[in-house]
Amino acid sequence: MKIKLMIAAAVMALAVSAGAAAWYAHMHPNLDAPAPVPMDILDKQGTVIGHYLAPSAEEIAALANAESVMLGRRLLSDTARLLPDNVGNGLNCNSCHMAQGRVALRNHYINTGSTYPRYMPRPGKEIDLPERINGCFVRSMNGAKLPVESQEMQAMLAYMRWLGTGVPQGAKVSGKTEGPIDTSLQPDMARGEVIYAAQCASCHGDNGEGMKDQFNEYIFPPLWGDASFNIGAGMARLYKAAGFVKHNMPLGVKREPPYGQGVMSDQDAVDVAEYFIKKPRPDFAGKANDWPRDKKPKDARY
Repeated sequence: MKIKLMIAAAVMALAVSAGAAAWYAHMHPNLDAPAPVPMDILDKQGTVIGHYLAPSAEEIAALANAESVMLGRRLLSDTARLLPDNVGNGLNCNSCHMAQGRVALRNHYINTGSTYPRYMPRPGKEIDLPERINGCFVRSMNGAKLPVESQEMQAMLAYMRWLGTGVPQGAKVSGKTEGPIDTSLQPDMARGEVIYAAQCASCHGDNGEGMKDQFNEYIFPPLWGDASFNIGAGMARLYKAAGFVKHNMPLGVKREPPYGQGVMSDQDAVDVAEYFIKKPRPDFAGKANDWPRDKKPKDARY
């Protein structure tokens, strides 16, 4: 009798769960990941010459260089673990280039294959894409350069070039890599500390140390300290950091796709960025060589 009652209770529980799931799906019919949003392809004059749709990773398997492209994708997502000799902190490339570099406002890679070589003010010269990638290794990841002809560098280049398939050399997709921020705003560090404690510390730690999983790998990257980016990184600049925070953080506040990020005001973003970028972090040995020809940005750290 008891067994029958237990079975009946289990069946009823399943029915209730199924009913609840059906009701939730009915009330919230759009819980799947959003479809990719097409972006205009613009020539050097800003004229629309086509449309771009971010490809799916499933398409990589059909490529002639599929192995290299897939390796590049893995390296960009898991850089610190796969390239320990070149990464000097706890960051991966995709800590800043979110969604495997495929989404606007999240430092995407879509244009990188078609817009390099190009002149960059910080080094004061024209650089190619491998040099740009190595700049991230020595600055954002506080590490060492990859040999240009190495399998790993060539794999990352292959992934970025595949991602930009259909974008002609010199053209670019309309989706911006970074979101706008009001650079006239003055930061309030004390207010930023309050915002950090309320909206950032649960993932990045009370002391900016980040969060690791049971395998001692970072789930959320450290924002200051020895395991974070050095002062030569773009993210160490106030308005660069504030723009990223404004358009990408905090995660999980809302259900809206693709990340469920909440809407933070420009002032909030500037204040909290001021708080965490001014925390102790590694120095950058080559800082004296930056901006040799162009005016230094007003938010440069040195």
